[in-house]
Amino acid sequence: MSSTATETQTFDIPKTCKAGVVINEGPDFYVEVQDVEVPTIGPEDVLIKLNATGLCMSDVHFMLNDWNAPAMSTFGVKCAGHEGAGVIVKVGDLVKNLKVGQRAGFKPIVDVCHTCEQCRTGRETYCVKAILTGLMADGSYKQYVVSPERYTTLIPDGVSDYLAGPIMCSASTAYTSIKESRLRPGQWACFPGGGGGVGIQGVQLAVAMGLRVVVVDTGSERRELCKKFGSEHFVDFKEVEDPVAEVVKLTDGGAHGVYVTAIQSYPTSLGYMGGRVGAQVMCIGLPTAGKFHIDLDPNVLCFKNQSIKGTIVSGLADVDETLDFARRGLLKLEPTVVGLSQFNESVQKLKNGQVAGRIVVDFNKP
Repeated sequence: MSSTATETQTFDIPKTCKAGVVINEGPDFYVEVQDVEVPTIGPEDVLIKLNATGLCMSDVHFMLNDWNAPAMSTFGVKCAGHEGAGVIVKVGDLVKNLKVGQRAGFKPIVDVCHTCEQCRTGRETYCVKAILTGLMADGSYKQYVVSPERYTTLIPDGVSDYLAGPIMCSASTAYTSIKESRLRPGQWACFPGGGGGVGIQGVQLAVAMGLRVVVVDTGSERRELCKKFGSEHFVDFKEVEDPVAEVVKLTDGGAHGVYVTAIQSYPTSLGYMGGRVGAQVMCIGLPTAGKFHIDLDPNVLCFKNQSIKGTIVSGLADVDETLDFARRGLLKLEPTVVGLSQFNESVQKLKNGQVAGRIVVDFNKP
């Protein structure tokens, strides 16, 4: 449906809906499809009926509860997920601009305070009062979700739900990292883990932004995917004796930017910069608490003007810009689309590192 839909559209809203509910939160969690109540919206909210949700590794960490964060159950949350795409089916009495029938997404942050320094300077994802989707409020593993009008993202025509869902987190997260690194067209971007869900979209965006890409990953499926979407080189870390040296060789001295989505790559990430003056490691993937640290020599950073920087999920503006890359055909995704019956199986595959690209669950498929 078009984002210019009118208020005359109406939807039959059921009392219950399907949801992927986390059971046995912790190391042995699993996801069970259950019927749950459709949530009630407030006067400034919209109700979104999701058609699809991407599966993100952050969902797994929330359900494992292996970060230094309160458990989902602390907030009474049963549904993870933050890569939703669907349609607005109801609006609150005080909603001024959004309409029933418009396509909308559900992002990693439900809302922010809109008044702190970070919110007022376009860095609202760092707001200390941010409500994290799938941790502090039910996420996109639930077919009907509540989103405040002021923090709802509309999906443009021409971008499918299967692509728009992952853009809410994985693609836009990669875009923000590339954007903040300020690399120039023609410079080298290295993606350790570039064949994964975040990485493969980062590869495409880097290519669209004029960068030259080298991926470090493993497996023929990921190699084919990365080469198809514009990577000049693919270094298989299981086939090459020294992947770091190989990247430095291929990039004629080291990558200008290293975008780490594979958390296991953090200990070796500095090496991919080689002797490149001004190079940066951009931290994207979020490791389990206490694991995969970077051991650095400040002298090297000083003499080579190198740096390490972290970014988190994207704010409103960057999500919109990433959606526009997709609208123009510069960002594609060929996800594995599954139905509700494969919800848990798919999440477990993600947990075990068995996914190339992205898995999307279609709520309309059994």
